[in-house]
Amino acid sequence: MKNKVQIKSLKKVLDYAKPYKSRFIWVIVWAVILALFAAMRPLILKEIVDDYLLINNTMLDFQIIIGIMGIILIVEVVSQFFFTYWANWLGQDIIKDIRNRLFNHIASFKMKYFDNEPVGKLVTRSVSDIESIASIFSQGLFMIVSDLLKMLVILGIMFYMNWKLSLIVLFSMPVLLYATNIFQKKMRVAFNEVRTQVSNLNTFVQERLTGMKIVQLFNREDIEFEKFKAINQKHNNAWQKNILYNSIFFPIADIISNLTLGAIIWYGGMNILDGLETTTFGDFFAYTMFISMLFNPLRQIADKFNVMQMGIIAAERVFEILETESQIQNIGTKVATHFKGKIDLQEVRFSYIDKEEVLKGVNLEINPGETIAIVGSTGAGKTTIINLLNRFYEIDSGTIKIDDTNIKDFTLESLRLQIAVVLQDVFLFADTVYHNITLYNPEITREYVIASAKQIGVHDFIMSLPNGYDYDVKERGVMLSSGQRQLIAFLRAYVSNPSILILDEATSSVDTYSEELIQRATETITKGRTSIVIAHRLATIINADKIIVMDKGMIVEQGTHSELIAQESGFYKKLYEAQFDTKVA
Repeated sequence: MKNKVQIKSLKKVLDYAKPYKSRFIWVIVWAVILALFAAMRPLILKEIVDDYLLINNTMLDFQIIIGIMGIILIVEVVSQFFFTYWANWLGQDIIKDIRNRLFNHIASFKMKYFDNEPVGKLVTRSVSDIESIASIFSQGLFMIVSDLLKMLVILGIMFYMNWKLSLIVLFSMPVLLYATNIFQKKMRVAFNEVRTQVSNLNTFVQERLTGMKIVQLFNREDIEFEKFKAINQKHNNAWQKNILYNSIFFPIADIISNLTLGAIIWYGGMNILDGLETTTFGDFFAYTMFISMLFNPLRQIADKFNVMQMGIIAAERVFEILETESQIQNIGTKVATHFKGKIDLQEVRFSYIDKEEVLKGVNLEINPGETIAIVGSTGAGKTTIINLLNRFYEIDSGTIKIDDTNIKDFTLESLRLQIAVVLQDVFLFADTVYHNITLYNPEITREYVIASAKQIGVHDFIMSLPNGYDYDVKERGVMLSSGQRQLIAFLRAYVSNPSILILDEATSSVDTYSEELIQRATETITKGRTSIVIAHRLATIINADKIIVMDKGMIVEQGTHSELIAQESGFYKKLYEAQFDTKVA
C-alpha cells in the first residue's frame, strides 16, 4: 500500500515536468550518452593490453588508440556535465512551480485552517520539504536511471567479452540486491520519522522565538530549554537510526564487491596461468574496471533510492497540503466597485467548533454612512462578526448582505478591497513604513500616501522617524511602539479608500499622545463611510450613531448612548457604571 502511495506521489511530481518536456528529454539523452561512453573505457583498455602492450604494434597505432581513449574520456566528462546541470536545472524549476502553487494555495485557506494547524508545520512544508523534492531530480531519479543504463550496457559488454567471468559477477548481484531491498525498507521508516521530527522541531522553535518576550517575562527559559532538549533528542534519535542503517549497509556492499573482485582475480588468474585462451590479460584488466563501475553504482543506487524516497515522502506531505480543500468558496461573479455601505445580518449563526455556536441568530441592520459600535464582554461574538463580513469564515446559516446583495455573490477580492480593518494587534512586515502602508499596491503612489498622512495627522510622526517613510520597522514592527503601529495601520486603511471601515479595539493599548492622534485619524477616516467600531473603552464610542450590545453570541441591546444609559438594569448601563466606577441616574 505504501509503495502505491509513493508511486502515486512520484507521478504527481513528474506531472510538474510536463512544461519542461524538451529539457526532460535532453536529460535522458545525456544519460544514455554518458552510459555508452563510460562503458567504452574498459573496452579500450582491453585493446591496449591485448593488442599493443603484449603484441608489438607500431607506435602510431598505439598513439591513435590512446587518442581515441582521450576523446571518449572528454565526451564522458562533457556528458556528465550536461546531464548533471540539466537534471538540477529541471529539478529547481519544478520545485519553484510547486512552491508557488503551495504558497498560493495556503494563502487562500480559511482562517479556520490556521486556527488548527501550527505555523511551523506549514513553514516546514513550504521550505525544507520542497527542497527535499528537488533531490528527486538532482540526486535521485535521473541519477538512478543513468546508473541503471550504465549497468545494463556494462553487463551486456561483459557477457560479450567473457561470459564465464560475467557469471561470477552475476551470481553475487542478487545478494547485494537483497541487502539493498532490506536497507530501503528500513530507511523509508527512518526518513519518515526524521521528517516528522523536523516538523515538530520547526514548530517548537517558531512558536518560542515568536513568543520570546513571554518566555523571558515569566522566567521560562530553563523550562522551555528542557522541552527543546527533549524534542531535539527525538530528532537526534531519528537521525541515529538513519546513521545506523548506513553504517551497516555500506560495509556489507563493500565486502560483496571485494569478494566478487577476488573471485574474478582468482578465476581469471588461474585461466591465464593454465594457458587457457578463454581469458586474456586484457579481459583481466577490463573486468577489474567493470566490477568497480558495476558495483559502485549499485552500491550508490541504494543511497540514491533513499534520497529519492526522502523526496517522495516530502512530496506526500506537500501534496497533503495541496489537496486540502479549506478554501472559502469564491463563486461570486459580481465585482464590488464601491459600496453605499448598507449592511444586513439576518438570522446569522456561526460556530468555530461544531455544535458550539458563537453567534446565535444575530439580526443587525446598519445604514449607509453610519458609525456603529459593538460592545460586550470577551467572547460575546464581536470580532466574529468582522471575520464573517470579510468572509474569513463561512456562516452556518442565515445571510449577510451589503447593499441588499448577499456577500457570497461578490468576488472575494473585490469584497475585501472595499472593507478595511484596523486590528488591535497590528501586524507589520519587516519592511519600510511606506511599503507597510501600500503593501506594494502599484496604484498607491508616494505622493498620495504623504497627502493622506497629512489629512489624518500622522505625517509629522512618520517624518520624525529615521529615514521617514523609508524607515525599516523590522520584523512585526518591533522598532515602533504599539501606538505608532496603530497609526501606521490607520493610514494603511485610509489609503485603500474603503467603502466600509472596521476598527477592532484600535485604541485599547496606546499611550495618551498616540490616542489623541488616533482619535483625530478616526474622525477623518470614518467621515462619509459606514464604520464599525469594536471597543472595550466605552468613552471612545459615546458619539456613535448606534451602539450594539452583545452577550453570549446574541444582540441584547441596541441604541444610542443616551438611549441605552436610560434603560433600567440594562447590559450597557452596567458596563458603563462598572468601567467608570459611577452610578448613572
